[in-house]
Amino acid sequence: MKKYDIIIIGGGVIGCMTARALSRFDLKVLLIERESDIGMGASSANSAIIHAGHDPMPGSLKAEMNRLANPMWDQVSADLGIPFKRSGAYIVAIGEDEFGCLAALKERAEKNGVLTEIFNADEMLKREPLVNPATSGALFTPTAGMVDPFAACVASIENAIQNGVEVLTDTAFTGFIMEGKKIIGIHTSQGDFACRWVVNAAGTYSDEVMHAAETRQDFKITPRRGEYYLLDKAEIEINNILFPVPSKVSKGILVLGSTHGNVLVGPNSQTTDYKENKAVTPEGLAEIWQGAQKLVPSITPRSVIAVFAGLRATGNAECQTPGVNYHNDFVIERAGEVDGLINLAGIESPGLTAAPAIAQRVTELLKEGGEKLTEKPGWNPIRPARPRFNHLTREEQAALVAQDPRYGRIVCRCEMITEGEIVAEIHAPLPARTYDAIKRRTWLGTGRCLGSFDMPRVVDILAHELNLPVTAIRKKGAGSEFLLRQTKEVEA
Repeated sequence: MKKYDIIIIGGGVIGCMTARALSRFDLKVLLIERESDIGMGASSANSAIIHAGHDPMPGSLKAEMNRLANPMWDQVSADLGIPFKRSGAYIVAIGEDEFGCLAALKERAEKNGVLTEIFNADEMLKREPLVNPATSGALFTPTAGMVDPFAACVASIENAIQNGVEVLTDTAFTGFIMEGKKIIGIHTSQGDFACRWVVNAAGTYSDEVMHAAETRQDFKITPRRGEYYLLDKAEIEINNILFPVPSKVSKGILVLGSTHGNVLVGPNSQTTDYKENKAVTPEGLAEIWQGAQKLVPSITPRSVIAVFAGLRATGNAECQTPGVNYHNDFVIERAGEVDGLINLAGIESPGLTAAPAIAQRVTELLKEGGEKLTEKPGWNPIRPARPRFNHLTREEQAALVAQDPRYGRIVCRCEMITEGEIVAEIHAPLPARTYDAIKRRTWLGTGRCLGSFDMPRVVDILAHELNLPVTAIRKKGAGSEFLLRQTKEVEA
């Protein structure tokens, strides 16, 4: 049985950033992910916002982690070479009644240490001409920003791998190996592994991991599904993050730009008992569209190029700060009932924002638990970004093509993704081995044609580079092969 110091369960942004934080120390670390690639859960289907921190209940872990992590993103994005834009965000009031709510939101933001400013209607329209002319003003939070959430996963885990962390995908956790009340290893679909510590970053399944260790039996994840529209950047351009005035259960339907240039609309919030329920519904999409048009009346259905849904891992934990009555808070703890388990659970919004601070908190919990953390003298925090052909100048493009002619062959015409970029991802520290893995890393197939032009070529490239038959190339995990057989194999 292979031995590790620490095993991380879950390859979302929390698990990946935790792996990177732990790679700094002289530890043998393994991260396991049940899916065929990292970041396929909430980390690949969310609003991609680095929140300023105006919304969480003061005194909650959500508020604390948001406050600590928000300023970390400038350094994190620079070190990891990921797209990040500190754009600020606007909580837009429509009508005088909603304008009256901004003062209370500002007060909460200030209790969380968040800089804010209230603008009148004229200033809001000046800053975002497409906003509803009926706006009465907005609360502006300048420290909010936009990030590519999947790039944050990939870059974090690649940097961790470069610093010695091991990763196993297609590897599901199935149980703990216990010695009394002490965890000494885990059972997985790929065999057993020994360890001293397990970090539970299993997202919507984090409650099941807890229960397998007979800890926090009353904790439950109730997923909340959020549906989205993705709009064509050739049809509409918004460079801001527009929130509505929030309700008691949700931040509401947003209209926002992205680091890729597309406009995103959503999400709604629908409770579901099924942890894989990422279906979109006519009712949900209608709800989103109505909410979006309240903020930006000029959006039209012709701009829509895709719909999708993600799941929030909503827990039922109560805030542990005395005097603060707040449910659905984060769980970040060393388990009290067993030795060797760290729980990171109920990490819904602002979980993406909080990820680097949560990763740092894990190292603190390990120290408190008696783990000696010795820094590696050669630890390297830098993960250089790979070239993105469409982002280069003509001179830079020509130099890249001269170095590698594959960068001169356009595979995805909508997003101008080249063969060179695809090949680079296939041979990256964490190889992209499926079409969707290439798509998430390069944004290939996300334009108006939705991959209808590039898909056959990408299948050929994957087959060639992985030395596999084309019939073995998958869209995502097992069972999603594109092709059944060669046409010429059909008998007359």
